[in-house]
Amino acid sequence: MDKRRFFLEIAYFGQSYHGWQVQNNAISVQEVLNRALATLLREPIETTGAGRTDTGVHAKQLYAHFDAAAVGILTKPDRFIHSLNALLPFDVAVKRLIEVADDAHARFDATHRSYEYHLHFHKDPFIYPYSCFMRDRPDVDKMNEAAQFLLGKQDFECFSKSHTQVFTNICDIRRAEWLWHNEQDLVFHITADRFLRNMVRAIVGTSLEIGLKDKPASFMQEVIKSKSRGKAGVSVPAHGLYLTEVAYPYI
Repeated sequence: MDKRRFFLEIAYFGQSYHGWQVQNNAISVQEVLNRALATLLREPIETTGAGRTDTGVHAKQLYAHFDAAAVGILTKPDRFIHSLNALLPFDVAVKRLIEVADDAHARFDATHRSYEYHLHFHKDPFIYPYSCFMRDRPDVDKMNEAAQFLLGKQDFECFSKSHTQVFTNICDIRRAEWLWHNEQDLVFHITADRFLRNMVRAIVGTSLEIGLKDKPASFMQEVIKSKSRGKAGVSVPAHGLYLTEVAYPYI
């Protein structure tokens, strides 16, 4: 029987997972999703995600594709989503099932991706798993001035995790902005065509060095031009980071 391609829109709380991608010796979001799909469809299923998130990182929106015969429960999207969610753990949720063209690809067809990094400045045990606590408030105006140096198509090797195998370090950043969501919660918003591994957390760490210390906004430009990971700031903790959007021309 001919198989068709489907996209799943999913969200997850990443604290219990070693990232999105299947690991040899640790639990991942992709593994639990593949297992639930195989149980529901009664055949082995391999998903392909829009990208990988690191250990502890959350996703408000991530797409993954898989191939299966368009029969049975796959012809009833609402029932399929309800049944799949019943098989998934509480911290992984499927939002939508979308039938797409056979050559559609969750990773390669994405036109841009967006992330948020959340900081809070009041000690609160109930939001700690979702946001990074800081005692001192940074100079947000200076950090936004520094963020302007991130915009455009550039080599961001300085923010990449060492010894990663990628074909290029060039990324096109289209938005980079710090915004107060209220008086206590500060969020960094960033959008690009692609991201390097650990890139957003390293950018946030570098931004905080500028906002909390006497480094000028132009330090961001110095770091980018250096292409040196050692020049950039320390990566911030994973639990404040969210993948918030993945965009496609046909969704």
